[in-house]
Amino acid sequence: MIEDKNQQRTPLSELGEFGLIDHLTKNFKISKKSTIKGIGDDAAVLNFGKKNVVVTTDLLVEGVHFDLSYMPLKHLGYKAVVVNLSDVYAMNAHATQITVSIAVSNRFPLEALEELYAGIETAAKVYDIDVVGGDTTSSKSGLLISVTAIGEINSENAVYRNGAKPNDLLVVSGDIGGAYMGLQVLEREKEVFKVNPNSQPDLDKYTYIIERQLKPEARKDIIKLLNDLEVKPTAMIDISDGLSSEIMHLCTQSNVGCDLYENKIPLDPEVISTCEEFNIDSTTIALNGGEDYELLMTISQEDFPKIKANPSLTVIGFITEKAAGMHLVTRAETKIPIQAQGWNALNK
Repeated sequence: MIEDKNQQRTPLSELGEFGLIDHLTKNFKISKKSTIKGIGDDAAVLNFGKKNVVVTTDLLVEGVHFDLSYMPLKHLGYKAVVVNLSDVYAMNAHATQITVSIAVSNRFPLEALEELYAGIETAAKVYDIDVVGGDTTSSKSGLLISVTAIGEINSENAVYRNGAKPNDLLVVSGDIGGAYMGLQVLEREKEVFKVNPNSQPDLDKYTYIIERQLKPEARKDIIKLLNDLEVKPTAMIDISDGLSSEIMHLCTQSNVGCDLYENKIPLDPEVISTCEEFNIDSTTIALNGGEDYELLMTISQEDFPKIKANPSLTVIGFITEKAAGMHLVTRAETKIPIQAQGWNALNK
């Protein structure tokens, strides 16, 4: 077959990750009664009886998602599990099992893979999940890890991205921006090491943000907290690609707008001081950094008294009508349209 040299070639970077998923899956039709929620949320939801099953999967690729020059293999195994569990919790679900598949090149000895799986085992114990299967194969381009996470939820408790309503409160767990700044410190020290292999970095003052990058935690505790407070979010998503991207996903799928207040975004003091050191604006980092694995949710104003005193939850804005648009309200009280400038693997 002769190749048509005039055939259109569209760069994947033009679509971005979610645009690519939308494009490739637009013709997929749901035909099974057991498929409650398909492509387009943090996880799929399936119904096989009394409870719904939640399924999600993520692929981590060496050189794209992680750098083994500063990411210990045990930490990598732990993180590979956590990033998948985060999607299960973003559905307000309970994680129960995972499968783990790896593709590995012959530069890795058995001992290296034992370290990787020790991290996986630790995460399984911490989050009380079973490792129930997977696959291994060879790779010519480094290490690839694919984890599929499975969870369960009663149908009435499931929370999707599309349930936000005008006047709902925009709420986030924990604090934002730490993982990205931890990455900046690690990348800087890597460059220093290249120049002077004898240099020993002093990372004591960056302990929190480096841990946010190398050993993040999924917010299983927030799901329990919300249940204990008798608060069911109207919409929810986990923050993997940056706060601005996740807000836009949530608002777009819910067909609403929002006002996000710059002075309400929770930042750890270590994030602020490191941003100053790097001469980077902390709000920019919070909006676009990614990999925080916190939960972003919308909550009815009626539930505000239940959450207002809780240090784990911060109200950062509110939902508006779609026509009002999505805006960041700055400290100077000017409105700036929110733009998605977070992590996009297809641009790397």
